[in-house]
Amino acid sequence: MYAEMVNDQEALGFLIEQTSHIETEVYRIQYPEIQYPVLVPVDESANDWAKSVTFFSMDRVGEAAWFNHMATDMRLADINRQKHEHTLEMGGIGYRYTLEELGQAMMVNVPLTNEKAEAARRAYEEFVEGVAFAGDADKGWSGLINDASVTRVDAANDGTGTSRLWSNKTADQIIRDVNDALTGVYQTTRTVETANTVLLPTAAFNILATKRIADTAMSALEFLVKYNVYTVMTGQPLVIRGVRALDTAGSGGVGRMVVYRRDPQVVKMHIPMRHRFLPVWQTGPITFDVPGIFRIGGVEIRRPGAFRYVDGITPVPA
Repeated sequence: MYAEMVNDQEALGFLIEQTSHIETEVYRIQYPEIQYPVLVPVDESANDWAKSVTFFSMDRVGEAAWFNHMATDMRLADINRQKHEHTLEMGGIGYRYTLEELGQAMMVNVPLTNEKAEAARRAYEEFVEGVAFAGDADKGWSGLINDASVTRVDAANDGTGTSRLWSNKTADQIIRDVNDALTGVYQTTRTVETANTVLLPTAAFNILATKRIADTAMSALEFLVKYNVYTVMTGQPLVIRGVRALDTAGSGGVGRMVVYRRDPQVVKMHIPMRHRFLPVWQTGPITFDVPGIFRIGGVEIRRPGAFRYVDGITPVPA
């Protein structure tokens, strides 16, 4: 049979010929349900092989006041800075073919599909998404939703039976909770920071989208999109998204709302080397691997004052 006549060099040549087309197709695919590229500014400026990146988080301090021209007690502004070092680490995910698979494809003269390469690419995107949102405990990284430098508060407990849960609150109370979080960022930073993004547990997002404003056909989400304090102040749209990782991100495993300014001066994630496939190599008597590598760093929250976490809007999942 023809398959028995195929040797490893022929199979290797056939696979090398196919991979260029496969990789072009795979990297063209978009993953709309992967959210981190939209919600976390990505910085690719670091060298591919850099060991780490250094950044500074800062808070402004100081207030102006009346001053007598003969006085010597001039009030001074200052900046509190903290230096941070984020390591950059390498990860990998590739795919494999066997001589049997390649021989069968050559026998019927059918090009290889991109399914295995696409699975590897998808695994990379899901991995980076997890690091972007929740960090990585083994690396000592926090993420967008669990950084210790961010102010954390509990949701107001004025729902039914003093509940904090949105399921026990009116549409007006839910809208108030979101606007309070946005206003909290603005006020505690002395009007320096304005949060433009709201992330919610999936259950909370569903409540927001389906709960109606009393005596209207408008949902709480529709109302909030139009009349939130950020949009009213700036004329810019407020981004509101449901994020599954927030279902248990709050203290004790409750749902957490995150409001923040989505701006690379405030928060970013370093990805100096996006996922790339390396040349094919024969790893065994009848196996051929296409390695894939990438290098990323954790999320940097450079201005924690532009963030706020609000816990307790949804319960610990059953």
